[in-house]
Amino acid sequence: MSQFNDVAVMQAANIHYDGFVTSRTVIFSDGSRKTLGIMLPGVYEFSTTEKEVMDIYSGLIEYRLADAEWQTIQGTGQFEVPANSKFQVKVAEVTDYCCS
Repeated sequence: MSQFNDVAVMQAANIHYDGFVTSRTVIFSDGSRKTLGIMLPGVYEFSTTEKEVMDIYSGLIEYRLADAEWQTIQGTGQFEVPANSKFQVKVAEVTDYCCS
């Protein structure tokens, strides 16, 4: 899917790590949400309360789920993060992502 139709976009940005990770929340007519964002090069850790699916549209990152080995995505890819857990990313190139 290259675009979302019939959605609302929150005006306020989600800003993390002094602006090195930013996103905007997109709200769908059924109430579901996604965030569209950019990660600049660096190393970051995030926590989840719900299961998340990270779709990578471009960039170069390594990611590690709790107690797992580092995995690499160059270009496009996807990974899932369980609810109530943490994950780490090492961003080597500006990375365009969508979190569901």
